[in-house]
Amino acid sequence: MRVKLLTVFIAILTVSTVGFTQDVVSDVGKAAKDTGRVTEKAAQKVAHGTVKGTKVTVHGSEKAAVETGRSSEKAAHGTGKAAKVTAKGTEKAAEKTAHGVKKAVAKI
Repeated sequence: MRVKLLTVFIAILTVSTVGFTQDVVSDVGKAAKDTGRVTEKAAQKVAHGTVKGTKVTVHGSEKAAVETGRSSEKAAHGTGKAAKVTAKGTEKAAEKTAHGVKKAVAKI
């Protein structure tokens, strides 16, 4: 009788151990899936943030380029005006010098 009880007890312990082990394996598998999902979502968010950051950087660079181009145009326009004023001033100075030379020659 003791042998039968011992055999039944060992059988119950074995079945319980197998069931517990399967439950633990199942929980580990679920945890691994959850971890994979969280990692995937985090990677997607990081990628999305990187794309947004890149777009903002490109937009800022384009704006800076446009502003630099406008500043260059303004500088060129100002330089052109200065060149015209200098040319007029030089022309007037040359006329005055020629007029002075004519007067001096006429006095001789």
